[in-house]
Amino acid sequence: MSHEGIRFVSAEEAAQAAAHENDRLPADAVTPLKVRVKKSEGSGVEIDWRDGHKSAWDFRWLRDGCPCATCNAERETTGRLTGESKPKSQDPFAQYQAPPRPDEVTPVGKYALSFKWNDGHQSGIYSWTYLRSVCQCAACQLQRKN
Repeated sequence: MSHEGIRFVSAEEAAQAAAHENDRLPADAVTPLKVRVKKSEGSGVEIDWRDGHKSAWDFRWLRDGCPCATCNAERETTGRLTGESKPKSQDPFAQYQAPPRPDEVTPVGKYALSFKWNDGHQSGIYSWTYLRSVCQCAACQLQRKN
């Protein structure tokens, strides 16, 4: 029996995960009233939540914060934070890369959005819970630091 692809966690990691079980957001905090994907403008996503909170992300942050397993593993390996861009190549002959933009945005049931990015990536499912947990407003960022 092969265990390839299975990740075993330490007791410390398991304890941290268990501690965050109580951090669950109430239903109103993860239920959007209005979702605006500004694909034509190329600017990003804005969500008004049922609890009155408003969140916004630009497309670069969303692409760099992709929640899929492949992107999470790459960030873990390199030490990048969620939403943090990869370092730019120092090669003067590196090809130009267009800024991240979705070619397609698709609702996933009533719980998430899926993006097909202009770089071909499309594995991430951005659940409402995930998006609210990575809200980029100053109040949420301060709360996460404490």
